Amino acid sequence: MFLALSSELKQPKTGQTSYIYANDGKTLLTTFYEEYRRYVPLGEISPYLRDAVVSAEDARFYEHNGVDVKGLARAFVANQQAGEVSQGGSTLTMQYVRMALRDSAVNAEEVLEATEQTNERKLREVRLATALEKQLSKPEILERYLNGAYFGHRAYGALAAAQIYFSKEPKDLALSEAALLAGLVKAPTDFDPASQDPKLAVERRNWVLRQMAANNYVSAAEAEAAAAEPLRLNVFEPPNDCISVPSEHSDWGFFCDLFKTWWAQQPSFGATPPQRLANLRRGGYAITTSIDPNIQASAMAQINEKESANSSYAHGVVVIEPGTGLVKAMAVNRVYSIDQSGNGPNTDPNKRDVPGNYPNTVNPLLGGGDLPGYQAGSTFKIFTMLAAIEQGHPLTTSYDAPMRYTSMYPGEIGHPSSCGDRWCPSNANEAMTGRQTMWSGFGKSVNTYFVQLEQTIGAENAVKMAERLGLRWRSEVDAAIASDPRRAHLWGSFTLGTADTTPLEMANAFATVAAEGLYCPPTPVAAINGEKVDPGCHQAVEPWVARAATDAARCVTGYGAVGGPCGDWSTAGAVYGAVGRPVAGKTGTTDDTRAAWFVGYTPQLAAASFIADPDYPFHVAGDGNSWKPVQSVSNVLREASESLPWADFAYP
Repeated sequence: MFLALSSELKQPKTGQTSYIYANDGKTLLTTFYEEYRRYVPLGEISPYLRDAVVSAEDARFYEHNGVDVKGLARAFVANQQAGEVSQGGSTLTMQYVRMALRDSAVNAEEVLEATEQTNERKLREVRLATALEKQLSKPEILERYLNGAYFGHRAYGALAAAQIYFSKEPKDLALSEAALLAGLVKAPTDFDPASQDPKLAVERRNWVLRQMAANNYVSAAEAEAAAAEPLRLNVFEPPNDCISVPSEHSDWGFFCDLFKTWWAQQPSFGATPPQRLANLRRGGYAITTSIDPNIQASAMAQINEKESANSSYAHGVVVIEPGTGLVKAMAVNRVYSIDQSGNGPNTDPNKRDVPGNYPNTVNPLLGGGDLPGYQAGSTFKIFTMLAAIEQGHPLTTSYDAPMRYTSMYPGEIGHPSSCGDRWCPSNANEAMTGRQTMWSGFGKSVNTYFVQLEQTIGAENAVKMAERLGLRWRSEVDAAIASDPRRAHLWGSFTLGTADTTPLEMANAFATVAAEGLYCPPTPVAAINGEKVDPGCHQAVEPWVARAATDAARCVTGYGAVGGPCGDWSTAGAVYGAVGRPVAGKTGTTDDTRAAWFVGYTPQLAAASFIADPDYPFHVAGDGNSWKPVQSVSNVLREASESLPWADFAYP
């Protein structure tokens, strides 16, 4: 019967922890794991721990062929006398076999078969252990054992145990520390010194030290000195998932959430999003993300200076690198946390019984999730202008822009914005009236100019341009209009930014213009296991189209256009002086300034900032807050550019 038992042992790859780093490859954002574990070679494990485990679990490990006959006989007699299982008699090799059987189990029955206390299970372990010893050397078996053993307190393997109990690498363990860890393997939960009475763990440690001395791994004096040492734990609680980013950097959670969303969308990591996330928690990846800790810190400082986390208004900024799509920062005046027990009241009159989103939330307020976002106002004029330039309309294209204009688009009879059955948009003030070109119309954000330009090119083409630059329609209304060319053709208000979008999308759309029409999906990952990630860039618009649009966008910031006059003022004329470098951009406000935006870009960085109430879009932010996105973007671009070489825009 014994010889008929299988001698082939499935040795599955155990789940390994994935480590998520900032763009420097050193700053740890968080980790993902099912079991906190990372495989390390035997040479990276302290000899003290190797010898301590052998002394505690299998003193004749280097002498037997996988089975300690004396030990088994002793355990059999003891168990017969006790009438129960009081001794195991298992060698390290047999224990490793049990781990492998448990970890390769595909259902509950197989797990039970691998762990139940029966003579049949023991015989199977004996058969597999003797076969394994013919395939692997003793050091190889010990290495696998030390990487598979459970040490309690969520620590699987030597590296996790050294980090969790002592905040050390396993190669740096002292004798007393190694002996304590070795003593935990027999009963990890009972002996856990971090959550149970540490006296039990110390007694077990001292027993292990005596065993090490008896087996000549250390001298009696060394063992005695180590036993006299007090227990000094330095417990490390390993983070897991986005909710466990360091408390002093809770703002990293929003970027981490974008990373998870991105990962779940990549087919190369699994057939379905759940499989991809499971692979993340077991795959042992070393992931270098795109976030720049310095730019992120700068962005958070700007945001927090202008709007408290306890404000119902969300104020945030996203920074993206043109030409790569790499997301450098995602900052918002919120704490990334699922605990909403202390949150402020909801500003939506219909949701008074639901907590507000401030100060704690895990909602993707900056983009990257399923939230529709916010109306972005006149920042959408960039899409109309790009479509017009692409069709061949020069920047000199001029229209007479009255204070109020009767458009070709249908209006709602009786509505203030309608003239009978036609939509009649107005400018923000009288200073915007008169003859305008694309330079002055964009720089002053003249509504009645851009509605006429939109009529010329077709509103559906402005919508398509926005889609080409990465915008996605998440609200039912926006999606229904955008998907139907006949309705999109009549979407006159589109150029004034009545559709919902996110700072992530707008930063990336303007980054595409900065990159001379090269569109790169917003990407939170730079490299995986040392291999660079291909962002999948493509030319969304011709370089000359993007360059021309930038020349008009320079009018907004006070930098000035190359090809023509911007007019005597602009909506954000102080930006160039604040940034101190070539910069272009666009302001945006919605009706009654419910939301205010600014998107700015240099040749090397693009940033989008907004202020709005995510809970209730009709809660007016007001003109008094419209300066905040402008200043936040200006200051972030200035500080983030200090280490970058000087660069200017190309003129077509």
